[in-house]
Amino acid sequence: MKRLSLIAVAAALSIAAPAFAESPFWPVKAKGGAVAPELNGAWKSRGYGWIVQFGPEGAQLFQTVGEACYPDPRREFDPDEIMTGWRAEGQGTITLTGDPDAARYLFDRLPNLPNACISAAGWTPDRIVAFAADTFAAFYPRSAERGLDWQARKTAALAQVSPNASEAQLWTALSGLLAGLDDPHVELHGMVGGELRDLEPGLSPTLARVHAADPQGDEKAWLQAYREGILTGILKGRGRQAANNRIFWGRVDDIGYLNVVTMGAFAKNAAPDDPRPLDAVLDEAMAAFVGAKAVIVDVSNNRGGYDGISRRIAGRFTDQPRLAYSKVGVGAKAPPQPVKVEPASGARFTGPVYVVTSDITVSAGETFTLMMKALPNVKLAGGMTHGAFSDQLPKPLPNGWALALPAELYKAPNGDDVEGQGLKPDVPLTIFPENDLSGGHAKAIEALIQKIQAGAN
Repeated sequence: MKRLSLIAVAAALSIAAPAFAESPFWPVKAKGGAVAPELNGAWKSRGYGWIVQFGPEGAQLFQTVGEACYPDPRREFDPDEIMTGWRAEGQGTITLTGDPDAARYLFDRLPNLPNACISAAGWTPDRIVAFAADTFAAFYPRSAERGLDWQARKTAALAQVSPNASEAQLWTALSGLLAGLDDPHVELHGMVGGELRDLEPGLSPTLARVHAADPQGDEKAWLQAYREGILTGILKGRGRQAANNRIFWGRVDDIGYLNVVTMGAFAKNAAPDDPRPLDAVLDEAMAAFVGAKAVIVDVSNNRGGYDGISRRIAGRFTDQPRLAYSKVGVGAKAPPQPVKVEPASGARFTGPVYVVTSDITVSAGETFTLMMKALPNVKLAGGMTHGAFSDQLPKPLPNGWALALPAELYKAPNGDDVEGQGLKPDVPLTIFPENDLSGGHAKAIEALIQKIQAGAN
């Protein structure tokens, strides 16, 4: 689950790692559809705000924080893809996962399903506001460091709603609760008076300037200029555009160039996280990069996707397994999950690599950057990344509206917290200058190529 992207110091990781590497996972549901009998009963997650009730034929997911609880209004068995596999972790504790190679979640057995989860009490607007505020107070990463007083925000938001508040009043209260959050993993969507409203903060400064320059253009003209700058400017008409237009690559004399604009959706007729279309393109690109002095991997316009895709690309540039980062749910009281970059089975390039980033680089684009930063043959070039690494946690509200937030802490191998911080480049470059939004990117990459060819560090 990312989303759109999912802790302790390195010394602690050496202790915690075996817990995530030993016994196998078993399917939650057998081929006939029956749930594993060992799971029957109620379980509460560490962090994330979930309770799941397993029965012989299925599961019911509940959203919870504090004493509040309600059934998840979505109808799927596993709407967030967290309950494909399970493993016992001792008496009364299990790990659930949608993919053993991705995020894993610890759950503790409850004696029974809390009464609040099955109560028929109505979810009035004031209760919804309180639930949203308490959810952010419990799970939003680094609130204190960001100067976020959720109790004060809750009080202010509750002053704007009553049990009989209108949809418009509820929207005003919730949007006020989230005011000022510069976080692309925070979202609020709801129907107000029959019209859909969307709140999606966290637009990068560069994209804000793009939108201001062409309010009706929906980035189309800017993206076309970005594409032409790569194919015509940087690669001089000798580059390739592939994988559902998500990847550009080519070679400029002795410098390889690979641009990835999303971490997924590489084929229209495949699942968005299917790596096979990606692998075919990378095989071809890596073959072309043989003998190159260096390779530039450009994620300056990468909007995220799937961490598994990020890890697959990073594996093309390492000669051995390396710890990239660790992650844990906010308030989870659980060992951090280490994430490693493993060498790919296909062709690889392990010479000098420059990863180009900007304030647009976000989510799985940032976890990719963090993975690459862990490799000794890699330097970061460009601008600071956005600082939104965590998986996005959906919180569907009981009135049918949709809320989402990040709910994880990420640490680099050296112990640095990165959620809400972003990654600083080793080679600072202005990738999207204010006075040349359309042409600046190609010029910046050309300048970096010249530096590498000249032997600059």
